[in-house]
Amino acid sequence: MLLQTIIFLVSLFFLVMGADWFLKSAEKMGLAIGLSPFIVGVTIVSFGTSFPELFTAITAAFAGVTEIIPANAIGSNIANILLVVGISAIVGGKLVVTKSLIDIDLPLLAIGTVILMGVIWPWEGGEAIITRWESVILLATYGAYLLYTFFHQDERSFGEEDEEDKIPTRKERRKHIVVNIKKEKEIKERPKITLVDWIYLIGGGVALTFSAKYLIDSVINISEILNVAVGVISIVGIAIGTSLPELIVSAKAAFNKKSEIALGNVFGSNVFNSFVVIGIPGIFTDINLDNPTFAIGLPIMILATLLFVISGISRRIHNWEGIFFLSLYIIFVGKILGLF
Repeated sequence: MLLQTIIFLVSLFFLVMGADWFLKSAEKMGLAIGLSPFIVGVTIVSFGTSFPELFTAITAAFAGVTEIIPANAIGSNIANILLVVGISAIVGGKLVVTKSLIDIDLPLLAIGTVILMGVIWPWEGGEAIITRWESVILLATYGAYLLYTFFHQDERSFGEEDEEDKIPTRKERRKHIVVNIKKEKEIKERPKITLVDWIYLIGGGVALTFSAKYLIDSVINISEILNVAVGVISIVGIAIGTSLPELIVSAKAAFNKKSEIALGNVFGSNVFNSFVVIGIPGIFTDINLDNPTFAIGLPIMILATLLFVISGISRRIHNWEGIFFLSLYIIFVGKILGLF
């Protein structure tokens, strides 16, 4: 048991580190070949921060333990809202929700959760299974999300709003466009790809591949030793570990009073988890949900999303709400582990 726990923790560490190495080099290479910073952000960066979940899911699919896939995605979404937003609100004192997040991201997050619930729910009775054609629907929905994000990028470009949530005037919009044009000129000198970048890219890919494999193996072995479902270990252990990058980024942003970064990081990660982390491995095989994930994880994810949307509409997420979110996460972990 001790050996398997060590393998789990070491694999989880290299999974997160490998994603960081891969992301940094891929981001630089994207800019070097001429991609715009916005395209790099909504593709490479949004994919990169969820690489641990994605590689774990793909490895689990080929290992035949598909229960890990939805448990990891649902667990990560729960952790992102209750743990990451909760701690960020406590660290920052309060999180200010901007108009663009309310108008665009909150509805998308809510719709994404409803679609995921609809795909998972066993409408004809029987077991909760995500079929291949349902996985295609999830991926198509994410494609529509990317297109929507691309065509509404101008609505996201004004940064965090002040206490009066001021809407930019035409003059301010023109000024912003001029500033962006200058920035685009400044990045004409694209960064050069070096040998170190290739080392990080290849090393990150290798670390992701092997750490994901050993992580899945250790989860299977630990579940057999403890006689618990693999989904239980995944929805807590893997989910917390793979959500650490989001926690660090969001907590740091909240401490620096950059609420939009702290919250936007969570939005992007949850949408990616719901559609891509489940969708891509679902193309290769049908995905099963174990009972703890379906009976406890799915309702808690829906509840957490609903609370997040309600808090977002109020335009402020205060520290007492962060404490409530964190307390609810502790209750969820205790319930899923059977502690009470």
